[in-house]
Amino acid sequence: MNTTEMNINVNHVTRVEGHGNIVVNIKDGTLEKCELQIVEAPRFFEAFLRGRSWKEAALITSRICGICSPGHQLTSLKATEDAMGIEISDQTELLRKIMVGGSFLQSHVLHVYFLAAPDLVNVPSVIPLIETHPDVVKRALKLKKLANNICDVVGGRAVHPITMVPGGFTKVPTARQLGALREQTVEALPDVIATVELIASLAGGLPDFTRETEYISLDGGNGEYPLYDGDIRSSDTGLTPARNYRKMTNERIEPHSSSKLAAVNRSSFMVGALARCNNNSDKFNETAAKAAQMLGYEAPCNNPYFNNVCQVIEVGQVVEDTIRWIDELAAMGPKEEPVDIKPRAGTGIGATEVPRGILYHEYTYDEDGTVVDANCVIPTGQNVASIQDDMTKLVPEMIDAGKSKEEITFALEMLVRAYDPCISCSVHLLDVEFVK
Repeated sequence: MNTTEMNINVNHVTRVEGHGNIVVNIKDGTLEKCELQIVEAPRFFEAFLRGRSWKEAALITSRICGICSPGHQLTSLKATEDAMGIEISDQTELLRKIMVGGSFLQSHVLHVYFLAAPDLVNVPSVIPLIETHPDVVKRALKLKKLANNICDVVGGRAVHPITMVPGGFTKVPTARQLGALREQTVEALPDVIATVELIASLAGGLPDFTRETEYISLDGGNGEYPLYDGDIRSSDTGLTPARNYRKMTNERIEPHSSSKLAAVNRSSFMVGALARCNNNSDKFNETAAKAAQMLGYEAPCNNPYFNNVCQVIEVGQVVEDTIRWIDELAAMGPKEEPVDIKPRAGTGIGATEVPRGILYHEYTYDEDGTVVDANCVIPTGQNVASIQDDMTKLVPEMIDAGKSKEEITFALEMLVRAYDPCISCSVHLLDVEFVK
């Protein structure tokens, strides 16, 4: 095989959300281009928000994505509450954490079973597995149904929740609903362990590739695995308040991408499940710790393909935590809490972990509670530069190992899928060239 000349063009990468291309050009033995080209059309949600009421912001931004809708909504609510000095109750925080658990379960089960796992068994999609592994597919659908039920009970529906508002909830689940939800979640624990066993049996198919980088995630500082709240933790520089998020993202524009790219202390950094596990493995609960041991995960891990392994660990984390959160809420005695808010001018920042990494929303309101300015920094946008840096290291290593063009192409597609990109969320840029 001639390794001094090679062109790889993947249009578009399959089994990811949105549209992205992989372009690799090697000429005279030199890697000239290695890009993840984000080609999804811009969404303009930040512009949509301007002139809209504080009551609408969370509902609008939840429409950025059908997969990440609870995460966008929660982050939006936190930004509005920060801007207006709104304090929430312990009950509201617990309900929101349960929603976080449901949304993580929704997304991780979808990605691991239906988008990533086919790579490990060399099939093009989940469809062939329906015949060859029906029990596995049924287990995935059962876990997905539980996740949808959690979001439905707490948020009013499974996708684009409607009960979460600034300061609280328009409707609170009854004790009976929470009891039924707890029973369903407990019943799912064997399916979680079966998922861990399945991925552990397939993990040998993950490429042996490492690249040391900076890992960024939240850190709540309270001993709890941080998904809903916390400061920003960098594996390079430690903790900084979420209010410093712009310094921890430093978004920039590249001509090949409709998504911005980000960097802090190196040419790139990684967010998502692997970053969270690397920074917070000491906060694993019993189920997550057992999953990590079974999957052969030890922190720090510098193999980006292990992001999917860490998603499975987080499935165990959120299922066990959801049971605990429901128990804490039941002990309080769930009750309706009236929400009475008077809007005021101010700027607020919300930061939460969503399945693909830290999500930031920042809003500026006028005295009437109308959005004057908005900024959203998306996890996938933060990861694009990291994916490209991984690709740039991976391709020469595979060429040196004598791998074929087909093998390199497959490894690159698998790498992009490992990050679980939500490309539609990431696009915030339109490059217009005016020709006279």
